[in-house]
Amino acid sequence: MTMSDPIADMLTRVRNANRVGKAYVDVLASKSVRGIAGVLKDEGYIRDFDEIEDNRQGIIRIHLKYGPAGEMVISRLQRASRPGRRLYRRSKDIPVVLGGLGIAILSTNQGVMSDRQARQKKVGGELICTVY
Repeated sequence: MTMSDPIADMLTRVRNANRVGKAYVDVLASKSVRGIAGVLKDEGYIRDFDEIEDNRQGIIRIHLKYGPAGEMVISRLQRASRPGRRLYRRSKDIPVVLGGLGIAILSTNQGVMSDRQARQKKVGGELICTVY
């Protein structure tokens, strides 16, 4: 079965697994999913991610992160741009999520990066999602 939006599928799987307290979640691999997982790892929202080879597209296993009392590190994961309505932002117009406590993930011409990196490099792009 073909999937029209692999990013939304990834975000939904992570959101659902996070709510029920799973240790990890498997998502279908793609360049954009790999980039988003890398940003989530760099910003401390997930522990790690591994790439698992199958004889097709591949799978990315995302190891979720929880606090010392089992509280969720990711409290909200929201898709911004979608296939029917793309949202592009200039570097000056990138939103500050939750007063700087959250992050926005952007797809730029220099790769997938967080809002802080995009502002630092002065590049804009497609606003993929917000996390806090």
